[in-house]
Amino acid sequence: MDRLRTPLHDVHRQLGARLIDFGGWDMPVQYTAGTIKEHRAVREAVGLFDVSHMGEAYLRGDAARRVVDTLCTNNVAGAPNGKAVYTLLCRPTGGVVDDCIFYKRTDDEFFVIVNASNTAKDLAWLRTHAGGACNVEDVSEATALIAVQGPKAVAMVDTLSDTRVAQLPSFAFTEAAVGGVTCLVARTGYTGEDGFELACPAHLAVQLWDALLGAALPLGGLPIGLSARNTLRLESKLPLYGNDLDDDHTPLEAGLGWAVKLDNREFLGSDALRVQKAAGLQRQLVGFTIPAELRAVARHGYPVVDRTPGAEHAVIGTVTSGGPGISVSGAVGLAYVPPTFAKAGTVLTIDCRGKDVPATVVSGKFYKRPQ
Repeated sequence: MDRLRTPLHDVHRQLGARLIDFGGWDMPVQYTAGTIKEHRAVREAVGLFDVSHMGEAYLRGDAARRVVDTLCTNNVAGAPNGKAVYTLLCRPTGGVVDDCIFYKRTDDEFFVIVNASNTAKDLAWLRTHAGGACNVEDVSEATALIAVQGPKAVAMVDTLSDTRVAQLPSFAFTEAAVGGVTCLVARTGYTGEDGFELACPAHLAVQLWDALLGAALPLGGLPIGLSARNTLRLESKLPLYGNDLDDDHTPLEAGLGWAVKLDNREFLGSDALRVQKAAGLQRQLVGFTIPAELRAVARHGYPVVDRTPGAEHAVIGTVTSGGPGISVSGAVGLAYVPPTFAKAGTVLTIDCRGKDVPATVVSGKFYKRPQ
């Protein structure tokens, strides 16, 4: 079966990208510079990401606000126009259908970007629970999405724009022409750095990419593949659906309670989340570090074990994401563990392919960009 291609597929080939199957898409995992240089370019200058494999949709109609409010854990419906809001869609059990960003244009119109692997599922979910009360229009094929991230990203995009997008606050959006291409410009991202995500018509994606890359290269910028995208998001402790989020874990367990607004609201999954909050969590997603001198990396699926003599259950948790630190020392990762093992400073034992490796629980992000 042929892989799906983004509108920038030929550009990636011309740039020497190594392309892999990513959820059925032919996507660049890295370019000629390699993952480490790409990662550092985003931390130190600017990087361009083709994320056009993501899904996009509009919810429109008189009842759009009501539908959004009944589906989103966060108070998307109550946000001001021009605000982007990170939220989760939950099952009645509280498990996560997906995490996504809604963009409120008006009470009658919302734009949403969902994870690529979940596009069909999410659209079906939205349509089923909208029940015809509002129109859910899939615009994924017609839309390209390019992320521009790094300390030089905001000023760079601002110079290419017909509007002073540098004045946009975090998680705000507007429409502007960037490189002559009309885009939805949102001050959002998935790297821990400042920057924008630009949604434009698919047939204009190459024009926009060329303008951005032409401005980025003299600044030390690079095109960035999926490998560096993952190391960047992990250092910033940003969850990945399918690894850290899924049907079997709730937003509260994942440490995303800040994106769950339960007061005076009823939404799909809210009853289950209230019960869980009142009863207390049985597991929590924590970040951990492994010292560089151990030369060990904990990967997705590795068990967290309790070797205390007499422990009833040797396996107490599971690593959901892990990898080597690039901007931080050692290796970093995320794992679900019981609350008694979740306090910062706790030493976990991770079974790394038959070898017990100590890892220390840390609070907050592994990497924080300089202010």
